[in-house]
Amino acid sequence: MWKSIFAAAIATVVLAASWGTLPAIAATDPPAAATKRSSTPGQIAMRERQKKCGAEWKEAKAKGKTGGLKWPQFWSACNKRLKAQTH
Repeated sequence: MWKSIFAAAIATVVLAASWGTLPAIAATDPPAAATKRSSTPGQIAMRERQKKCGAEWKEAKAKGKTGGLKWPQFWSACNKRLKAQTH
């Protein structure tokens, strides 16, 4: 039994020594593709509409006046209405 434990310990040390460069590779900077891009004006407008519709949804849901709509249907109708107001 001690031979098995000793052999496993030696194997672990040998493998760790041979893989000594792996942690250094993993610690390098992320690839350049991971940099954050700025949002387009359309994306910014969509987020604003989503926040407004979300606030309306919470208020309507609290009052029980969603008209039987689930969030996706409510969002679709609200988004169309807000888009029409800006054009």
